[in-house]
Amino acid sequence: YLLKTHTQPERVLYVSSQNTSTVSPAFANRLEYSKEEKKIVITLHNLWKNDSDIYVCAAVVKNSSFLSVNRSGTMVLIKEVEETDCSNSSWGIYGLTILVVLLFSVLTCCALYHVYMKKHFQKRKPNPVYEDMSYSSRRNTLIRT
Repeated sequence: YLLKTHTQPERVLYVSSQNTSTVSPAFANRLEYSKEEKKIVITLHNLWKNDSDIYVCAAVVKNSSFLSVNRSGTMVLIKEVEETDCSNSSWGIYGLTILVVLLFSVLTCCALYHVYMKKHFQKRKPNPVYEDMSYSSRRNTLIRT
């Protein structure tokens, strides 16, 4: 037997010597066990808060209706965990990351384009050695009064 003993006493699992078993309806589809000679391994899945209790293994004494309990049992304490839907939040994080990367790329491209255009259309400073040699200025130098 696997028994819950304190808060809500009940028989969780019974395995006979002929390997027939009975599982409590409260643990249906949530309990697995394997048996090798005198050893039984029991695994409980998807535990709920009300599954918290002290669990003990017991055996029927031959030619008697008494149960023999070995050791003091195992305390199982289930804390309630807040469930969150991770599928929606992970898509939001991925979407936000992609949006930030795209905005950073656009900003970088705009900055580089602005620098390129500024260099391309920058006014060139006049050459300080330049001398005006146009016709009107030469004619004025040739006339003497």
